[in-house]
Amino acid sequence: MCTAATYQTRDFYFGRTLDYEFSYGEEIVIMPRRFPLNFRHMGACNQHYAMVGMAHVAEGTPLFYDAINEKGLGMAGLNFVGNADYKSLVPGKDNVASFEFIPWILGQCASLEEARQLLARMNLVSTPFAPSLPASQLHWLIADSTGAITVECVKEGLKVYDNPAGVMTNNPPFPAQMMNLNNFMHLSRKQPENHFSGNLPLQCYSRGMGALGLPGDLSSQSRFVRVAFVRANSVSGASESESVSQFFHILGSVDQQRGCCQVDEGKFEYTIYTSCCNASQGIYYYTTYDNHQITGVDMHRENLDGDTLVQYPLVTGEQIRMQN
Repeated sequence: MCTAATYQTRDFYFGRTLDYEFSYGEEIVIMPRRFPLNFRHMGACNQHYAMVGMAHVAEGTPLFYDAINEKGLGMAGLNFVGNADYKSLVPGKDNVASFEFIPWILGQCASLEEARQLLARMNLVSTPFAPSLPASQLHWLIADSTGAITVECVKEGLKVYDNPAGVMTNNPPFPAQMMNLNNFMHLSRKQPENHFSGNLPLQCYSRGMGALGLPGDLSSQSRFVRVAFVRANSVSGASESESVSQFFHILGSVDQQRGCCQVDEGKFEYTIYTSCCNASQGIYYYTTYDNHQITGVDMHRENLDGDTLVQYPLVTGEQIRMQN
């Protein structure tokens, strides 16, 4: 499935992995401030914040997987199959389809606090983009330099949770993910001491034994624990290169290799791409499964007052640098 995380050094970083068995032809898309947005139930919007993100463009409309806006707010949608429950139209509410959710928030909100206010009057509806593209079952991570929230539309309604871990994966619902972290509070970056018995001469025989028991499988609950631990204990310099490198290492802790997660005969889930956005500077970095070279797109190098999408196909071929 997928994993998302935040990271803070001198700047604020936001990104995710997309783990799936096939690609929809996603690309990097910059949406300038005057690109016309025609929301299905909320009318037209011809002036909004610019954003850059990963999207599949269908009929001229970017269907964003994840994005950051020019104000430093980031948002990512991750699979939430079996738990997502979108609603019917409600008069007096902001009725927003799930495929419009990212531009709805990032187009209007300059901060996480503004996003909270917008969510208070929103109703996430089941309207599909097209008959051939039904509404994906998702939940979302929204974050800026002040913090993060998880948004889940479930049977009981729209739930907004503070996310102190700064990470998100897939099922189960977010409260259960956070509850499960209690089972790993004994993990540490430090070597353990012998609390088993003072009568036994127990000692560490390897480095890293403080994290003994950290999950390593590919399930969403295990990935949540693993990436939360790695993020919480990460140490890096504050420069752009050090911060970006460390962020990719954080998400690299839950990379999925092709062949390890079979979803059907001959079909395997794998990490199609990993993103790292410097939300403070408006730069979208990414790697792909077959290209470990970090590639970047800077939204501020484009005309953000335009009305036409700027699209960059992914660089997917491995780039190997020979030294002799």
